[in-house]
Amino acid sequence: MTNKVTTYLKLHKVALVLGLLSLVLYYYLAYSLVRSEFLQLIGLYAALFLLCFKIIQFEKWNTRLVLILGILFRLVFWAAIPELSQDFYRFIWDGQMIVNGFNPYLHEPGQAGQEILKMIPHANELIAGMGDLHARNFSNYPPVNQLVFILAAWLGGSSILGQVIVLRTILIGADLGIFYFGRKLLQHLNVSPHMILWYFLNPLVIIELSGNLHSEGFMLCLFTMAMYFIFAKKSTVGGILYALSIGVKLIPFMFLPLFLSHFKIKRAFGFYMVIGVVLLLCIIPFYTPEMIHNFSDTLGLWFSNFEFNAGLYNGVKYIGLQLDEKPWEMIKTYGKLVPVIMLVIIFFTTLLRKNKEPRELMVSMLLILTAYYLLSATVHPWYIVFLVLLCLGTEYRYPIFWSALVILSYSAYIHQETEEKLGLIFLEYFIVIGVLIYEFFRINKEKLFFPKN
Repeated sequence: MTNKVTTYLKLHKVALVLGLLSLVLYYYLAYSLVRSEFLQLIGLYAALFLLCFKIIQFEKWNTRLVLILGILFRLVFWAAIPELSQDFYRFIWDGQMIVNGFNPYLHEPGQAGQEILKMIPHANELIAGMGDLHARNFSNYPPVNQLVFILAAWLGGSSILGQVIVLRTILIGADLGIFYFGRKLLQHLNVSPHMILWYFLNPLVIIELSGNLHSEGFMLCLFTMAMYFIFAKKSTVGGILYALSIGVKLIPFMFLPLFLSHFKIKRAFGFYMVIGVVLLLCIIPFYTPEMIHNFSDTLGLWFSNFEFNAGLYNGVKYIGLQLDEKPWEMIKTYGKLVPVIMLVIIFFTTLLRKNKEPRELMVSMLLILTAYYLLSATVHPWYIVFLVLLCLGTEYRYPIFWSALVILSYSAYIHQETEEKLGLIFLEYFIVIGVLIYEFFRINKEKLFFPKN
């Protein structure tokens, strides 16, 4: 062993030991943990979060080492079938549907005919794996997201594990894109580029994206690239990438009105035109009148029928039950109100905040998305990943606390029948909202209490 290698090992021995311990914990989580083993899950997760914090503390300026560690943490999951989420079965189903000539927006898996079942490899296994929720609804994944599923079907063949590996490879590549463009974006925002490590080494990001195969990573890669090019005054390229990010997950669509106060009117109009054309081109291959109807109806169910890890909704539901309101009617009413409330919030955020400055625009996006998740009746753990990325370009850090606490929502899977532990959900939101309020007043105290004349 050369002196150079020996010296390097001595200088970074603590981080290397922490990294090795993290690899062992990720391996156990990927290949041995069962979702119902909640105490083991939160124990592993807490340990991984502590290790993440210490690695960043010791090596935040050592870009090469933390990059290698982040890649290794993800590669641990390489041949693992996700245990914590069953959504990947639907991803594989949609991809196989398309490569076999069927439109996933026109066929419910649970109602698939013999023709489809014969052509889709492992069809019955996929339907059973995805669960009733996916099996009895049309696909709600936008067109660009479907391209990822198609790639998995083409390259992974008929093997479920093969398709899982393809999906994982794409998502690891997306995280590498976020690492590269995220650092460049943070530099543009006059933020230390090492802050991207709170995304890249975050256990929630690694477990939910590389581990459980959720497409937020692909969407966030396109979104990060889009914001970088937008701030670099290349709004056409930025608009194309921004449209593609919407085509993966619709969440960035909420931020579009903010660009009215970021750009001048002429430039904003051109930006919106680019986005509109790109989205139209993405929809055309799947378009039928029934596709639009089925997609919008399925999307509406997430507002009015489902609930998981809800914040303010649980409070509203509790009050409603004391007043003898029917839960199934209450969630439908609440689901119709949330979009209206969000439109009001987005309108005033666009009108009143100075979104021309890049950091102000990022703060506006962060606050809008936070409001949406606090109001939403369904907040899956992987949703918080977007907040984590957005907060890095601002002074707010409450999403990092949220990414540590959201694992409490997995307590719902202790038993075979999903049953949320409302005490743990209350603890999660109590801490997150408390940190949010504290940070809001700390950051804005001069504006609130000492306004400029």
